[in-house]
Amino acid sequence: MSSESGWIVPVAVAALAVVGLVGWTLWRKSQPFAAGDVFRASRLSAGNHLFPTQVLISPDSVVQYTPRWIGRQEESIHLTHVASVKIDTKLLLSDVLIETTGGSDSIRCHGHRKDDAIKMKTLIERYQNEYYRGGGRASGPQEVRSQESPWTI
Repeated sequence: MSSESGWIVPVAVAALAVVGLVGWTLWRKSQPFAAGDVFRASRLSAGNHLFPTQVLISPDSVVQYTPRWIGRQEESIHLTHVASVKIDTKLLLSDVLIETTGGSDSIRCHGHRKDDAIKMKTLIERYQNEYYRGGGRASGPQEVRSQESPWTI
């Protein structure tokens, strides 16, 4: 090996390390950010090629999570402040618009599969119905509290 070509191997190793680090970062940031009903946008849609936006639908809130190279952007709306859910169906993918009652910014989710968009809307409506039928309490795992005082014998 001559002294002129001695730099090729270290440069190739460094380039492979950078490519591996970028690939691992892209994979890690596209994993579900929370447990529960998380819907990830398709990488084929605009704005979701590297870091697809995710939406968490929980019994309490709707959270839009957008990873970035450094950090993330999250927007959350409590279920009681969701005014409407609109689905705009395109040829392959659907966009979901979750509007609020307070006039604040809506959550816009681009590039979800059609069945995921319908499931998102169904979950929001179900959780809202359970919330209002339950007297303003969120459904889900909750403690069962005894009616008796813990101090009675």
